[in-house]
Amino acid sequence: MLYFPYLHQVRGNSANCFILHILEQIFNTLIDSFIADKVGIAKDFLNSSLASGLKSNLTKLYAEQKLRTAGIGNDILTDVQKTIRTDVIYWLDRSHNDKNENDFFDLMDEFVLHLNRTCYTGITGYEFHYAMYEKGSFYKKHLDQFRNNESRQYSMIMYLNEDWTEGDGGELCIYPKDEASQNISPVNGKSVFFKSSELEHEVLVTNKTRLSITGWLKTG
Repeated sequence: MLYFPYLHQVRGNSANCFILHILEQIFNTLIDSFIADKVGIAKDFLNSSLASGLKSNLTKLYAEQKLRTAGIGNDILTDVQKTIRTDVIYWLDRSHNDKNENDFFDLMDEFVLHLNRTCYTGITGYEFHYAMYEKGSFYKKHLDQFRNNESRQYSMIMYLNEDWTEGDGGELCIYPKDEASQNISPVNGKSVFFKSSELEHEVLVTNKTRLSITGWLKTG
């Protein structure tokens, strides 16, 4: 499956309309599971080519020592906060003029357009970063929406891990209110989608390097 830049601008083309139909089926899988369970999951949100390209970008950034320790909330990371979160990140940006990042942003433009049209969510922007969890890394239980800034409405994670097995750890653990926790494996191409203000979650200790794209759909 291919992603076409700004596909919503060329809907009259029959080939692009067919691909758009496939994408909308994947989008609906993510949205419908979110409506049913408060956690949306779509196994093939990223195709293998795009996932591979983004993974290559991330491993190159790591080799070039461009990944940086992530902060907690709006604060600068301290030694105390390193007991909460130990991943390293790098923000995606169209100004990088990177084909894989631009293809990803094109996909997100399509998803936001579909989400706003079908669910009236009013999303006006987004932000995403690469995330690497080295062996032994984790992120303790937290909410994604800041206490003093409600712009983050929905959290999204896209995984870049081929051949992931149960013993590799690194699951995303979701804590729904008044329900049992749910562990989600970080399998290549899978996307997870949930409300940033509602669901506490954590990344369990990973037993090997774990890669993802993580971000938020925003309003305001």
